[in-house]
Amino acid sequence: MLLVVSRFQMLSDEQWVLIEDLLPARTGRPGRPFSDARVMVEGIIYRYRCGLAWRDVPGVFGPWQTIWTWHRRLAREGTWDVVLQRLQAAADAAGLIDWS
Repeated sequence: MLLVVSRFQMLSDEQWVLIEDLLPARTGRPGRPFSDARVMVEGIIYRYRCGLAWRDVPGVFGPWQTIWTWHRRLAREGTWDVVLQRLQAAADAAGLIDWS
């Protein structure tokens, strides 16, 4: 099996599976094309990891305005808090967090 890794992939498949159900999904309704949730989240992570301005997020993640809108909406809805809680619980269950 050939494994191709991009320097723009921020999440492993295992990490993505943990949070995928918390993020917006396609509804099938007509309107604007739906942006891929994983690409948007990875764009947000990339921006914070590199310390970039929103306008400097690489185009591989899509338009920076869309990435910023996703981030703002998920923050307003409290989704990031739930994502953090889930990831912390998974890390704690795996023994990766030292609470001392």
